Amino acid sequence: MTPYQPTRTPTAALVLANGEVFFGDGIGHVGSAVGEVCFNTAMTGYQEILTDPSYAAQIVCFTFPHVGNTGTTMEDEEAGSPRAETAAVGGVFRAAVTPASNWRSDSELGEWLSARKIIGLSGVDTRALTAFIRENGMPNGVIAHEPSGQFDIPALTQQAQEWAGLVGADLAQDVASDAQFDWTQARWELPGGYKDIENTKRVVLIDYGVKRNIMRNLVSAGLAVTVVPPKTPASEILALKPDGVVLSNGPGDPAATGEYAIPIIRALVAADMPLLGICLGHQMLALTLGAKTVKMDQGHHGANHPVKDHTTDKVEIVSMNHGFAVDSESLPDTVEETHVSLFDGTNCGIRLKGKPVFSVQHHPEASPGPQDSFYLFDRFADAVRAA
Repeated sequence: MTPYQPTRTPTAALVLANGEVFFGDGIGHVGSAVGEVCFNTAMTGYQEILTDPSYAAQIVCFTFPHVGNTGTTMEDEEAGSPRAETAAVGGVFRAAVTPASNWRSDSELGEWLSARKIIGLSGVDTRALTAFIRENGMPNGVIAHEPSGQFDIPALTQQAQEWAGLVGADLAQDVASDAQFDWTQARWELPGGYKDIENTKRVVLIDYGVKRNIMRNLVSAGLAVTVVPPKTPASEILALKPDGVVLSNGPGDPAATGEYAIPIIRALVAADMPLLGICLGHQMLALTLGAKTVKMDQGHHGANHPVKDHTTDKVEIVSMNHGFAVDSESLPDTVEETHVSLFDGTNCGIRLKGKPVFSVQHHPEASPGPQDSFYLFDRFADAVRAA
C-alpha cells in the first residue's frame, strides 16, 4: 500500500510497525503515543468510545467519516474511575472536525481531546487503513501530532516495532478504581437526564475498567452498586454481604489480569451467588471455569454486531469492543455456550450449568449502540431477587 502523499505540510501522522505512514491534520493533544490500531464501525458515540477504559493503549480508526460534529459533553464520559480519564491514546478520522452543533455540547472535540491528552488525526483515508487491518490484523503503531510538521519517521517506526503490544499485558490495574465507592445514578432519560435511585438489593462490582453506563443499567434494573478495586480479596467482597457480583469490562489480556483475578472469581463462584460477567469479565469467568482465551486478528469494535442468544433463539444487534475471545472449543462440559457472533461464529456468552452464573462478551449497556441487550441486566436482577 502506498502511503498518502500530502499536498501540504501535514501536522500529524500514524506510523505503523511495518513502515506504512498515514499523514493528515492534527487535532487535540500535541505529542506522540504508541498503541494497537483498531477500527470501530459505530456511527455515533465517539466520546463514549474514546473514554471507554477497554480501549486503553489503543488507537481507534473511526470508519464513519464525520466525527466531532456534535461536540462533547461531560455527561457522556464513560470512564468509571478518575484514573481512566484517558482510555484510547488516539483517534483517526476521515473528515476534518467541524464546529459542534448539539444542544447538549459543552466543548469542541479538539478542546476535549487536548484536555485528556488524546491525539487526533484527521484527513486520513480510513477505508484504506480499515482494509489494511482486515487483511493484516491490528498492528502496533504510533500516532504523532506536531504543528511544525517535522516527523522522524524511522524513529517512530522503531518505536512501534519495539512496543510489546497487548498480549500478556495487564492493563486493568492502570484504569480501575483504587478505592471502594457506591453508585446510585440510573440511565439517562427524557425528561430529567440522569437521576439517582436508592435500591435495596446490593451487588458488588469488581472494577477492571468499568463503564459508567454498566453501573447505570444495574441501578435502572433495581440494584444498588458497590464498586471495589480489581484485587479486592474474595473474603472482603463476601464480608459486604452482597446479593450478587458483577465482573466488569476492561482492557488488556484476560490471561494476564486473570493471574490475580481468577482465584478471587473462583471463590465467588463457590459462594453460590448470582454472578454476571461483561467483556473482560466474561473472558476471565471463562478462564476461571476452565476455558481458554485467544488473541483475535481484527477484534470486534462497533455498534452493529449481530449476536444470537441460544436461550431465546433471538438475534440482537449489539455493541462490541474486544481484541481477545473465549475459545468455544475449550469450554468444559459444565459450561453452556449461550451467545454466538453471527459475523464469525466466535463465542459471545456462557452459563455455568446449575448456577445463576453467566456472562457475555458484548456490551449490553451499549453506549454507543442499540438497546437490544438491556434485558441481560434484568435477567441478572431477576436472578439476584430469586436468590
